[in-house]
Amino acid sequence: MKPYTELNQTDRYEIAILRERGYSGRAIARQLGRSPNTISREVCINTVNGVYHPNKAQATSRHRKRMRKYQSLKIEDHPSVKAYSVEKLKMGLNPDEISGVMKRERHDSVVSKTTIYRWLYSARGQQYCRYLYTQRYEKKKRRTKTKRVMIPNRTSIWERPRGAMRRTRYGHWEVDAIVSPRGKRGSLCVAQERATRFVRIFKCDSLRTREHVQKHRAVTTQCNVLSMTFDNGIENTRHQELGVPTFFCDPYASWQKGGVENVDKLIRRYIPKGTEIARVLVAYIQWMEERINSKPRKILNYKTAYEAAVEHGILKSEECPNWGWNLGCAQCRYHIINNVSCQDFLAPWMFLRVTIPSVSTYIIPTLYTVLNIIHSLFRNA
Repeated sequence: MKPYTELNQTDRYEIAILRERGYSGRAIARQLGRSPNTISREVCINTVNGVYHPNKAQATSRHRKRMRKYQSLKIEDHPSVKAYSVEKLKMGLNPDEISGVMKRERHDSVVSKTTIYRWLYSARGQQYCRYLYTQRYEKKKRRTKTKRVMIPNRTSIWERPRGAMRRTRYGHWEVDAIVSPRGKRGSLCVAQERATRFVRIFKCDSLRTREHVQKHRAVTTQCNVLSMTFDNGIENTRHQELGVPTFFCDPYASWQKGGVENVDKLIRRYIPKGTEIARVLVAYIQWMEERINSKPRKILNYKTAYEAAVEHGILKSEECPNWGWNLGCAQCRYHIINNVSCQDFLAPWMFLRVTIPSVSTYIIPTLYTVLNIIHSLFRNA
């Protein structure tokens, strides 16, 4: 359907011919590439005794166009309409509400909101513009904005493979970012595999593209990735550097990647809104990721996301991915899934996570942080 333009004489002749042949209003609209409402309005206004007159319709249209500039004089010609409009303006009503009340009260002379606005913006009515909410004395000029391409070479989410759309193939990921409030630093890069619901969460110092693309690369390095789906945030502008197919949601439609949006809701249980993410420990974020991946999911037949990821080959490493240094067993869980021994000497502390929840929440992440520092000192020595 083409953009709306006024019907010309040729269009009106075609309407008359098609009506004589028995075409319905919608059929005529399809033939002319118009809206059915346009055809219905045209036929309703210019039909006399059931017959549509194209010549009369064209003459009426020309006359209406000539008289359009004099429409605001209707208010000046009818003192009662002018007094009524001024009274309602002083009461705080806008022209649309004034016109609607006129119609509802069956006023003697009804004017449209457009007529009232034209009268207000004319020399005769400008003295009453101060009663408008905007207090604007002339119509606001709307400039056509130049379209800016924030993300180059983006591919629409509707072009994703069928296996990604239906969650029947493993390795298709959705990515999102959680940011700190205005004036505070830090953000989270959150990625979820669509089929297994396996989650990776990374801490970033800001929303800079460079930091986030490094975290995206970490996902492609540690996990099998067939594609990644993003929203239209500026942190995703360097998506072409990832080396995997990337897709983007429609503008203002982040619900199209609802899986990772639900993960954001789970994260907010541990990091409430208003938290400055820069102050959150990396160990705490790792512990939070482990908690989310350890939840039994009904959609997975009550398996955990980690179990599903290992079962379907989402994780690339066949050995303990943490080597017992940077994470605790509770986050690694490799020894549980594969029934192997783990090098992590923090395993005895896992008893405390079950028996004392406060230890699980505060002490264990702190111990992870201390061991991270000790490990980095030995490595740099």
